[in-house]
Formats: sequence, C-alpha cells, structure tokens
Amino acid sequence: MTKADKAALIDELTKKLEDNNYFYVTDASGLTVAEINKFRAMCFNLGIEYKVAKNTLIKKALERMEVDYTPFDESVLKGFSGLLFTKENSSGPAKVLKQFRKEISSTSPILKGASIDSALYIGDEHLDALSKLKSKEELIGDIIFLLQSPANNVLSALTSGKNKLAGIVKTLSEKES
Repeated sequence: MTKADKAALIDELTKKLEDNNYFYVTDASGLTVAEINKFRAMCFNLGIEYKVAKNTLIKKALERMEVDYTPFDESVLKGFSGLLFTKENSSGPAKVLKQFRKEISSTSPILKGASIDSALYIGDEHLDALSKLKSKEELIGDIIFLLQSPANNVLSALTSGKNKLAGIVKTLSEKES
C-alpha cells in the first residue's frame, strides 16, 4: 500500500468518524468468511456500516479528532480491528453483536471499545449496558410521556369526581323524596 493510499484511507476513516456520532471497535478474528459475510449482512440490514482497517490507520484518524482517544491506544487498537459506524442508534451495533453471538457464534465478535457521543467504553463487559441505551427519539418520547402523565392524572380525577358527585346528588335527592 502506497503512502497516498494510506493517506486516502486515513482521510476516509476521519470523515466517517466525524460523520457518525457512534462507533464501535470489534475483534472478529476467528470467524470464517461466511460468518463475517453474515455479520456484514446483519449490520447492513440495520443501517450499520462495518469496516475493517489497520490499527495504525484507525489511530491516525482518531488523532485528527477533537476528542482524546488515547485510552484506545493501549487496549482497543491491538490485533484485528473492525469498526461499526452508526449515526442514529447508539445501541444498534451492540444489539447486532449480541444477536450475532446468539445466532451464529457465541464468542465473537468481541467488543473492544465504543465511542458514544464522545464517551468512551473499553471492554466487552460494556456490551449489555450499551445494548440497552435508548435512542434520542426514545428518550424524547419518554420525557413527553412523563410530562403528560400529571395532566392526564388530574383530568382523570376530575372526570371521575364528576361522576361521583352526580351519584351523591342523585342519592341525596332520592332520600329526600
């Protein structure tokens, strides 16, 4: 690979890192070509891009970013590395990893690290927590539901109170007659 090719790859990786709020670094070594193709297909179906790159190229692309990714240098950027990119769903790649492990391979790919809105997660032990993260839209929906809940409770109490009050008035009027 020539210097120009490496520079182009670094530029491409840098652009992808800048364009995607969330990325995961995985180790899929030990998987067969057929298994890797199934993994790529699962990622594609969920709008997640999977790209394999050399650690030195990934490191150089990360160095161009505003966020400090030096914690990735020692433990994440070793051995085989594949990158999962997504713009919208922070938990999507973690869910794909868990689903693939459940259906195809129980141990691979391994989560080496993840960047979720510049927060760094290092190690496979974070996979369960990352798979449970809610998307921005889900969080907004939860907030709207919580804001509507007190108003709904008040309306419910008022309407049920109206029925009770009407029942009491009717009972009192019947007793007087």
